[in-house]
Amino acid sequence: MSDDREAIFSRVRGALAPLRVRAPLPQYDTEIAVLRQVLAGRDLAELFGERIRKVGGLAFFTPAALVAHLRTGGRLHGYCDPVLWPGLAPHFGAGFQVETAFDRTRVDDYAFGITRAAGAIAETGTIILNDAATSCRLGALAPWVHVAVVERSSLFADLPQAVAGLGDDRNVVWCTGPSKTADVEGILIEGVHGPGEQIALVV
Repeated sequence: MSDDREAIFSRVRGALAPLRVRAPLPQYDTEIAVLRQVLAGRDLAELFGERIRKVGGLAFFTPAALVAHLRTGGRLHGYCDPVLWPGLAPHFGAGFQVETAFDRTRVDDYAFGITRAAGAIAETGTIILNDAATSCRLGALAPWVHVAVVERSSLFADLPQAVAGLGDDRNVVWCTGPSKTADVEGILIEGVHGPGEQIALVV
């Protein structure tokens, strides 16, 4: 009996172990997914701001504008990546309570989460999160409002450029607007599987 048990657990451990050789990324025609007329001559930050609004998200280009939006919505308690907080703290005034450690036992206490993005795609208004840049995945996906801080230098023009530029990180989340589903009777509901409000702070 113990031999059978050990055989089963050995197989489970083997299945969970990191792969020695990963399958290569699929090959595809990079011209298929790109709208060249949309991208031609455009400032990527400006285009990204337009596109994220079209998919139900928001883009701010100054911390002051972000803070004003959070205050207007009564979102005063949240989480912020500890690497980002020293630069953002001077813009948050009285009334805000911002923590730099996310306590999963109080997940419902956080009205917003501020994390770093790995990049963003101007053409589609998509924010890219990965394990390397995101300090706390729960802090990015659990609060109703997620603020992704996107550096201008990490803005990609289109999806093929983003895939090529992200390297070998296989754990990537593509966020195009707020979380949404229409599984139940075709009724669109936002904020079911993640944030109901997706914001990019472009710095």
